[in-house]
Amino acid sequence: MPKLVAHRYGKARVRVLKVLRDGAVHRIKEVEVAALLDGDFASSYTSGDNSKVVPTDTIKNTINVLAKQHLGEELEPFAVLLGDHFLKRYPQVHHAKIDISERDWRRMEIDEKPHPHSFFSGGESRMFTNAICGRDSHSIKSAIHDLLILKSTGSGFEKYPRDEFTTLPETAERVLATSFSATWMFEKLPANCREMNSKIVSAMLKIFAENYSPSAQTTLFQMGEAALAACAEISHVDLAMPNKHYLLIDLSPFGMENKNEVFVPTEEPHGQIEASVAR
Repeated sequence: MPKLVAHRYGKARVRVLKVLRDGAVHRIKEVEVAALLDGDFASSYTSGDNSKVVPTDTIKNTINVLAKQHLGEELEPFAVLLGDHFLKRYPQVHHAKIDISERDWRRMEIDEKPHPHSFFSGGESRMFTNAICGRDSHSIKSAIHDLLILKSTGSGFEKYPRDEFTTLPETAERVLATSFSATWMFEKLPANCREMNSKIVSAMLKIFAENYSPSAQTTLFQMGEAALAACAEISHVDLAMPNKHYLLIDLSPFGMENKNEVFVPTEEPHGQIEASVAR
């Protein structure tokens, strides 16, 4: 006899842009929120009983109203506030899972001066927060996703196993590029999450930029070490480095030598390097 073993539902891709005003100077927060609830909802799946189901439209409206009232510079407190709201309002909810991602808007500079209310997108990278709120405990993670980074030197890959299928030449000089993602778990929230997240990302990027990379694996581990050193409140960090390969173009048919100057960018297939680093 089949039985329901797990269930969760809610509203996803709720998009909100909020203008934070300080007189004539504005700041922009554009977020995408997903709120998923689990709890005493089994009868809605198994017997068509909707008496305990909070409509997903209500969930969307709740996100919008609470964003108007409470969304500020930091994502983490807002994620916890949303999760706690559903737990307090509805006794049938056991856990609320809140995911929030933020678009990177940056202030324009006009005539070398920051413009008070005009912005440009910083790219496809996003800051991200995940909060799982329960009645007895909270779990909070923050992250950066899809940050495209590249170094044009200071990287190599040598002394690896070779067999009859190996065609990759060894090199001590190559372009290293990746769409980088990292997620860190907070044991407790710092005084200012936004500042601390920026400090964590800056510490990882310093390693990427300044340390010679004998492999993406080495660089990934060192970046994880730097994240832990930058923030005492995080317990571990998960990192992913999908390579963006830049392949040296053979110009010898044209009588030209290519000394690591001209490359062809490739997206697929790519190396996928992942690591988790804990204290």
